Amino acid sequence: MKIIAINGGPRKKWNTATLLENALKGAASRGAQTEMVHLYDLSYKGCISCFSCKEVGGKSYGKCILKDDLTPILRKIKNSDAFIIGSPVYLGDVTGALRCFLERLLFQYLVYDKNHSSLLKKKIPSAFIYTMNVDECNLEKVGYKEYFRKMQEIVERIFGPTEELYSTDTLQFSDYSRYVSTLFDSEKKMKRHREVFPKDCRRAYELGEKLAESRK
Repeated sequence: MKIIAINGGPRKKWNTATLLENALKGAASRGAQTEMVHLYDLSYKGCISCFSCKEVGGKSYGKCILKDDLTPILRKIKNSDAFIIGSPVYLGDVTGALRCFLERLLFQYLVYDKNHSSLLKKKIPSAFIYTMNVDECNLEKVGYKEYFRKMQEIVERIFGPTEELYSTDTLQFSDYSRYVSTLFDSEKKMKRHREVFPKDCRRAYELGEKLAESRK
């Protein structure tokens, strides 16, 4: 059993990556082989709207024709038993790197037919992990869950069931005094990171366990 985590954030040792690492540890505890992919290490672009993946009789039907650093990652996901996608929230959305990745991952399997078919002929469970500065009280108010659910619905249509985990009011810096950040109470941020973020890590661990168990 192979489970892959996709880190859509630029930092390899911060909130998103840490939660993904815990999710993979949970999956490994249930016997899964795991791998972490850091998108910011790769050179690639989003969908270029060439439609080669939909050309009748085309050699790239159902498969992105672009050849770059993302090509082997897309193949690994297709051959995986489950995958986990993580991203910090920037300007109310996932990172640009993750958005480009999702375009390439999803569009190759979509078909413009009346049945809304998927060219992926198996189901691969998945999970999304989001980290953000918004606190839990404002999570619904700003509409993040509703917004991100739209993308998850496309993932469910192609790959099958997906889970989600939101980590809110996260720590941006290890030293708030170095940056203009008077909007925040640094002591409260540090306290929350010490007391609440470990609980989020535990939830991520359990999420990884659940994904691995679903493939047995």
